[in-house]
Amino acid sequence: MADQSARPRRSVLYMPGSNARALEKAKSIAADALILDLEDAVAPDAKEEARAQVTSAVAGGGYGKREIVIRVNGLDTPWGAGDIEAAVAAGPDAILVPKISSPEDVTRAHEALEKAGAGPELQLWAMMETPLAMLRAEAIAAMSRTTRMSVWVMGTNDIAKELRCAHTAQRLPMITSLGLSMLAARAYGIVMLDGVYNDIKDEEGFKEMCVQGRELGFDGKTLIHPSQVGPCNEIFAPDPEDVAFSRAIIEAFARPENKGKGVLKVEGRMVELLHEEIARRTVAIAEAIAELEKSA
Repeated sequence: MADQSARPRRSVLYMPGSNARALEKAKSIAADALILDLEDAVAPDAKEEARAQVTSAVAGGGYGKREIVIRVNGLDTPWGAGDIEAAVAAGPDAILVPKISSPEDVTRAHEALEKAGAGPELQLWAMMETPLAMLRAEAIAAMSRTTRMSVWVMGTNDIAKELRCAHTAQRLPMITSLGLSMLAARAYGIVMLDGVYNDIKDEEGFKEMCVQGRELGFDGKTLIHPSQVGPCNEIFAPDPEDVAFSRAIIEAFARPENKGKGVLKVEGRMVELLHEEIARRTVAIAEAIAELEKSA
């Protein structure tokens, strides 16, 4: 599977699978990725209809270069197996499986995709949202080496519920859960997406949490309303000055006279080879964002 780390995922918007108008509207929303939801956003008596609508919408296309993800119901539910079979046939970029709490859960999800005939580029995304997932984060992350799993989505509402903790502005009650997951994900090259912000009207609070998520190391944030897309895209995008400096770092290390050097002075600052690696990723993301926005 291709490297997923430089693909833009600043804004990842949930869209309810039971709402046909929302699925159509999503084609014009400037989110980097869309999660078409068959799980939490859909009532039990609407599951079958939502599955048909989502898979028809995905198969029909029209979403441009947005990354399309279908969140299925859990494998232990009456709808999970059917969701995966139908979702694979529709051809999204990824399938998001909820309540991943152990390495065995990853194996089950991976094998379900294989059994359904998934092509080699179909990714497995995992919801990290239970206490057991936090305690087993390293073992779960290690499964990325042998399965399709490439992205983790933090289910912060569920984490707060399971921990019986407050969902505060600074999220101190769940910071250990976020930190353990981040450490495990980065150790195995997994993309990390922050959880949702529930108060749609609190624009300043949302922006502050986006900044906190970026500072914690998240690659982007999951969203529940289109109005959150713009601020999220701005906050999680590389700063233009950082992009320019990153290009200068890459150019400096590429000069023949600097071949083999581990430390250079660039624009008055000392940089090492590790900074070149960071610079290449920054530039790659900036270029990918520009390409995505050009096609929107």
